[in-house]
Amino acid sequence: MFTNTTKRYQAFIKHLRKEPAQRKTELVYNTPFQLLVAVILSAQCTDKRVNLCTPALFSLFPTASLLSKASFDAVFDCIKSISYPRNKTNFLIETAKRLVTTFNETIPSSVEALQTLPGVGRKTAHVIASILYNKPTLAVDTHVFRVAKRIGLAPQSATTPLMVEKELMAHLPIKYIQSANQWILLHGRYICIARKPKCNACPITDFCDYFQNNPYAVQTRITKTEWRTAKE
Repeated sequence: MFTNTTKRYQAFIKHLRKEPAQRKTELVYNTPFQLLVAVILSAQCTDKRVNLCTPALFSLFPTASLLSKASFDAVFDCIKSISYPRNKTNFLIETAKRLVTTFNETIPSSVEALQTLPGVGRKTAHVIASILYNKPTLAVDTHVFRVAKRIGLAPQSATTPLMVEKELMAHLPIKYIQSANQWILLHGRYICIARKPKCNACPITDFCDYFQNNPYAVQTRITKTEWRTAKE
C-alpha cells in the first residue's frame, strides 16, 4: 500500500511511461479558432455533444471575422442542444469580436491573454495553451479534480480545482504534465467514473488510494463489452 505521496507519484509516472500517447483532445476541429470555439462550448458539456453541434456552426462561421458579424439567432440555432446555449452564443460572438479587434484574428498564446476573452476561464485557457502552443499547463476539469483526489495524487483537503492543479504541478515533472493531464481526464471519463468506478478495468489499482482503502472496490464488476469499450 502506498502511504507516501512521492512514491505514489513515482508509480504513476512509471505507468505513464508505458502508456501510448493519447490524443490531446476528443474535440473535432480544423483550425486554432475552431478549437477555441469547441473548448468554450465544452464547458459543462460532453465533447461528444459538442462534436455534434460544431459541423453546422463551422460551416457557417469558419473564422473569427465571420462569427463576429453573426446574428445571435444564427449562432444559437447551431448550438441550442448543448448546455447554456444562450450564454455560450454571447461568449462566441463577443470572443470573435475581441479576436478581430485586439488580436488580429490570432489565438493568443499566453494564459493571461486568453483569459481576457469572453467565456475563457483558467481551465479553457490552459487547454488552449497546451494543445496549440505545447505549453506545460494543466487543466483541471471535473474528471481531473475527482480522479486526482481518488487516486491519491491530491489530498482530500483540496477543495478547489486550483488546489488540485497546484498539487499536481508541484509533483509532476514538466515533461509529464500534458500526458498526465490527458490520461487522468480520459481515465475519469471512461473508467474511474463518478458513481461506480470500473476498478476491474483500471491499470493502476496497485497504487490507487481509493482501491487500496475501499473494501468494496474489488467487488466492482463490468461486462466484457464494457471492458473493451473502456480500453478503446
